[in-house]
Amino acid sequence: MSNVLGRTINPPQAGLGQNSAILLLVTGTLIGFNFPLGKIGSSAGISPLLWAMIVSLGASALLFPVLLAKRKLSLPKGRTIRYVIISGLISFVIPNLLLFSVIPHVGSGYAGLMFALSPVFTLFLAMMFRLKGPKITGMAGIALGLVGAAIVAFTRGSEPEAPQLMWIIAALLVPMALACGNVYRTLDWPTDASPDALAFWSHSFSVGIFLLLLLGAEGTIPVGDLMNAPWAALAQVLVAGMTFPVFFRLQQIGGPVLLSQIGYVAAAVGLIAATVLLDEQYSAMTWMGAAIIASGIGITVYSQIKKT
Repeated sequence: MSNVLGRTINPPQAGLGQNSAILLLVTGTLIGFNFPLGKIGSSAGISPLLWAMIVSLGASALLFPVLLAKRKLSLPKGRTIRYVIISGLISFVIPNLLLFSVIPHVGSGYAGLMFALSPVFTLFLAMMFRLKGPKITGMAGIALGLVGAAIVAFTRGSEPEAPQLMWIIAALLVPMALACGNVYRTLDWPTDASPDALAFWSHSFSVGIFLLLLLGAEGTIPVGDLMNAPWAALAQVLVAGMTFPVFFRLQQIGGPVLLSQIGYVAAAVGLIAATVLLDEQYSAMTWMGAAIIASGIGITVYSQIKKT
């Protein structure tokens, strides 16, 4: 046990190894599909607020029957209420709103690659709060992924059709917000809490916030707009529902730094999906950066299996 900000917390569980490596790949792959789906939604005229809401709605809707069947569906109490509110805001509301707002301006592949910066920000915050970090091989994977992300960011920013600076800066805020969420969820994880229950209530709270934001910004809940891209909306709901049970389980057993490395997997998957499904075009240097990121993923997975 350790004490952070005057409060006793439980450290991440030590079940690292092959299971955490599999969770890392599965979670990152699922998140990688958010980027092209979000681009399809924005191209269909669906607001970023509404699209971000259906991510949380999908997670809550698919987790609800699971918790009901396991008889683990109970109202949050005490610390769990605080966890749900803060986690929902900094983990899902802010990052997803930023993400789906910048995708129309920077492209889904590039937005996905911003996720590849989250491990560095997460590692910095984790070291500040003295949380357990990766060993030498894991650090090498993070460093290699950062090099690849830097190459991609530089090449994208210097292209003739590069987005405006404000949208590049907004995209950079995504990994910062993700890092804050990654570290917070470990620091304040309620004792003996179920990962599925925490995911359900955090996303349910997020749905409520998105509803209020939509009413405030647009005066209505434009659910009918989803019919502009019904299959993409359905796919987004299903992807979200599959993502967050494994996401929270990876958080529980691996801690924030390992979890953050889903950003490398998501970035690579997002770039490939954007190219194949949306015909987005990227330079050879961008693909070289993506290849370096993929090498970082390989080292990270190896380090988790070998525990080095």
